[in-house]
Amino acid sequence: MTKNILLDLGGVLLNLSFPKTEQAFAALGLPDFNNHFSQFKASPLFEELETGKVSKEAFLQHFKKETGLQAADKDIVAAWNAMLLDFPAERVAWLDQLADKYRVFLYSNTNAFHHDAFQETFLQAYPQKPFDHYFEKAYYSHTLGLRKPYASSYTALLQDAGLQAGETLFIDDTYPNIQGALEAGLQAVHLEPGMTVLDLYV
Repeated sequence: MTKNILLDLGGVLLNLSFPKTEQAFAALGLPDFNNHFSQFKASPLFEELETGKVSKEAFLQHFKKETGLQAADKDIVAAWNAMLLDFPAERVAWLDQLADKYRVFLYSNTNAFHHDAFQETFLQAYPQKPFDHYFEKAYYSHTLGLRKPYASSYTALLQDAGLQAGETLFIDDTYPNIQGALEAGLQAVHLEPGMTVLDLYV
């Protein structure tokens, strides 16, 4: 029996466009950004950013050294955040109702740059309730110190939240993350391209 829902953020609640970030970096003079980061993989530097092992300032310094990119820090941050789009109202309404039936949690691979940006985007669109208040607890990789798709990260999250894996349904749009959740014993649903949470029966 499903008692808990664990949600991904990007591509599930928040619309993303990885091409927008690729295009923004190409405009800055870095045409191969997706060799460093994509929906499905991250270079060691990006993994360190997403697990909070490197500060924003140190990341920017190392990123410019790694790529040879000569651009202002604010332009790099803007390009990196370009992928973050909107929170559709119907998904927010769906999320708001979910807590009537389940304990609801969030688990997102993110970083300090993106976290600041999407929190502000949400607050501007829905000022009545901060984003994290829709969840019993929101787990972000850069503060948790762990990231998907590693099965050990789910196990640590479940332990922290006091959840049973078999009673917890994980929803994500990235298949390797689904595989990691299944390895950890969770139920899991893969949102394939074109699907949204509104297509699910939960």
